[in-house]
Amino acid sequence: MFDLKGIYCPIATPFIDDKIAYDKLDENLDFWISSKLEGIVVMGSNGEFVSLRESEKEELIRHCCKRIAGKKRVVVGTGSNCFDETLHLCNFSKECGADAVLLVTPFYYKGSMKDDVLEEYFTAVADRSPLPVILYNIQGRTGVNIAPETIAYLFNNVENIVAVKEASGNISQVAKIMQLTDGKIDLYSGNDDQVVPILSLGGSGVISVLSNVAPRKTHDMVQKFLDGDVAGSREIQLRALPLIDALFCEVNPIPVKAALNLMGKEVGPLRLPLTEMEPQNQERLAKAMKDFGIKLA
Repeated sequence: MFDLKGIYCPIATPFIDDKIAYDKLDENLDFWISSKLEGIVVMGSNGEFVSLRESEKEELIRHCCKRIAGKKRVVVGTGSNCFDETLHLCNFSKECGADAVLLVTPFYYKGSMKDDVLEEYFTAVADRSPLPVILYNIQGRTGVNIAPETIAYLFNNVENIVAVKEASGNISQVAKIMQLTDGKIDLYSGNDDQVVPILSLGGSGVISVLSNVAPRKTHDMVQKFLDGDVAGSREIQLRALPLIDALFCEVNPIPVKAALNLMGKEVGPLRLPLTEMEPQNQERLAKAMKDFGIKLA
């Protein structure tokens, strides 16, 4: 059962000359692996999964699973608007040694994604997936919200659905999910500015953009709370807010790739249609990083 509390880092994919830069990826994986993270998420939003070719997805999954094996847990983002591709990536991730899959709500078809359709879709994937499924609710990206009642139904009735990454930003919705599941679901915050509030409702941790650039402090924020040091956890949460705001002042992963480059991690440019960060926003980001104690290159 996928029930480990803590921090999972959705990693950025480095590009050089429009190809995945595996040497830079390995350097960055060593950085994340050496921190106190519980796991790595491959092909999340940070990884620009919607811009990866099918062959690149397989190469990236295989490479990361081999590199991380036995050191951290590996979660793979397998969601897409192609049902067969989603199932293929779930099975391929299992073959490569991943521990779980992160399944985003289908996007683009928002008008047809009613509660009963979502129940049917997620059930169909989970019943066929050889790995535990973490639902990913992010209405701001997909145009579709998974209602608390739907999440509770899926958790209570589909054995292979074990957790949810909640990025709706709606704390009342988080509370409702926990109430409807008797607090048994592993609920991970998908918003770095709401980690402590979600932990207070019984959350299990965070799948965190912030952890790309400040993995140890992100870990400490969660661990302090779980250890009963709520004041210490809250202090990190509040002190991190300017940096979190800067990391989300443009569409993700534009700021986090800029931040990693500022640290000398050399993740390269973004793939179109994403473009580089506005200069004034990059200045704001650099200042917030310095203020949070992050050393720039």
